[in-house]
Amino acid sequence: MLCLRLLIPVVAVAALWLLGRPLTVTASPETTSRAATFVKDHEVRLHALDTAANLAWWNANTTGKDEDFELKAKAQNRIDEALSDPKRFAELKDLKEHHKEIDDPLTARAIDVLYLLYLEKQVDADLLKKMVAKSNAVEKAFNVHRAKVDGKEMTDSEVRAVLKNAKDSARRKEIWEASKAVGGAVEADLKELVKLRNRAAVQLHFKNYHELQLYLNEQNGDDLLKLFDELDELTRAPFAAAKAEIDQKLAADYKIKPDELMPWHYHDPFFQETPAVFAADLDAPYAKADIVGMTRDFYAGIGLPVDRVVARSDLYERPGKNPHAFCTDIDREGDVRVLGNIKPNDYWASTMLHEFGHSVYSTNNNDIPQSLPYCLRMESHILTTEGVAMMFERMTKRAAFLKTMGVAVENPKAFDETGAKTLKYRLLIFSRWCQVMLRFEKAMYETPDQDLNKLWWDLVEKYQMVKRPPHRSAPDYASKIHIVTAPVYYHNYMMGELFASQLHHAIAKEVFKGADPAGVVYAGDKAVGDFMRKKVFEPGRGLSWNELTKFATGEPLNAKAFAEDFKAK
Repeated sequence: MLCLRLLIPVVAVAALWLLGRPLTVTASPETTSRAATFVKDHEVRLHALDTAANLAWWNANTTGKDEDFELKAKAQNRIDEALSDPKRFAELKDLKEHHKEIDDPLTARAIDVLYLLYLEKQVDADLLKKMVAKSNAVEKAFNVHRAKVDGKEMTDSEVRAVLKNAKDSARRKEIWEASKAVGGAVEADLKELVKLRNRAAVQLHFKNYHELQLYLNEQNGDDLLKLFDELDELTRAPFAAAKAEIDQKLAADYKIKPDELMPWHYHDPFFQETPAVFAADLDAPYAKADIVGMTRDFYAGIGLPVDRVVARSDLYERPGKNPHAFCTDIDREGDVRVLGNIKPNDYWASTMLHEFGHSVYSTNNNDIPQSLPYCLRMESHILTTEGVAMMFERMTKRAAFLKTMGVAVENPKAFDETGAKTLKYRLLIFSRWCQVMLRFEKAMYETPDQDLNKLWWDLVEKYQMVKRPPHRSAPDYASKIHIVTAPVYYHNYMMGELFASQLHHAIAKEVFKGADPAGVVYAGDKAVGDFMRKKVFEPGRGLSWNELTKFATGEPLNAKAFAEDFKAK
């Protein structure tokens, strides 16, 4: 039965691929054989290099040591050298041009994916090394940086605690500004890195690095802007109304007028989360909860166990360690790990469901099967894995979820009311924040010598409706780690939110027999895991992101379900 189950995605992928294939093209056994050989040879040459690089990256992020960052850079250089081979790329390009002659759909898809992977490295070897070195230096600076106030270093969790709880505006401003100081530390290197990335893009005949990255991620810039323009129109009025309500409550807390609110008053350093201003305290149930145990139990309950991931993970604060959170698949053979810095609150409960959501969409437990070619043995796209993680993290705002997990909630009705409003407003707040990130990065790579701090605050004021601090001239944009370490990535979070809503509505319809999506809680239902495995995980990267969305939900990616979620009562 196991072998039969693993063949299902291959058949599904092949069927979808063949439906769209022109019937006039004659398959070539010779081209098919050459393509299959190239795909297999790629695994032989790159698998060990990828694994070594992933381990080096993990070690650097867990220790912050100079020697580990040096090993990380060397490992990446070895991968770049292997992928930049011009003779192999010429062969791959020829196979890409004869794509329609490849008779096996998975092999054809693998050639498409590998072409994008190799294309990025067809630039000057010295330039590749400079980009790796500069990126490595900036990433290290982020990992070891801690906000410093009155001569004392503060962890990211301590900064968040002050911004959430302190009532004194002067104290809040001091902490907020300290949290942004990393921007000044990395600004010069970041600007140089942007220009290096643009040089690489131009060598590949793209206008700039932003355009290149969209192409490499199978996305169209015009379509992306059209989608974000539609989201801007869709969310502008409801966001303004939500923010007006939040502003009234924040102003009352700080004993100031709403028009006196500044960025440091919004709890999250970037105002990408809903401030905790509503009746119930969402942190209270988690104060004594075993967040790791709860996460393990939740995923086991839906048939997607994460015990192996937990055993390999690094989940608590330590000096020098990356202060954020991420999940990584080390070898595409089951070694999957999560880095975290857990504190007993709702933020970290949500973050752990999010990161372990990434972990189940991986080769852990063979959920992405080993039968797929190595280069397809991963998530369909950044946005699909982010969407899965976001869908699961939403559970922490529901009292029924906590009850199922054995976590006591003092007033379930009040918790649900606050949780529902917090989640609804978060979708709006995060959508507006993603507008800033997409448009900032696009403009930065188009015109890197402009006043980037002015650009940043122009966009923050327009889309988030947050005032820029008067007389402030600091590279606040550079304090957002994604701009450095995950360039041209952030728009995928927003597309992931669309995917999360669309997928959740599909689960409500198919698994829960048409139940109201707002009331569906997955805890303890293994049918959810079965749905996710068959409809989302098993195809791996054998389907493009839009093909997978249609395969899993019945529709291409769209904003309908997302709009229903933030309009829900």
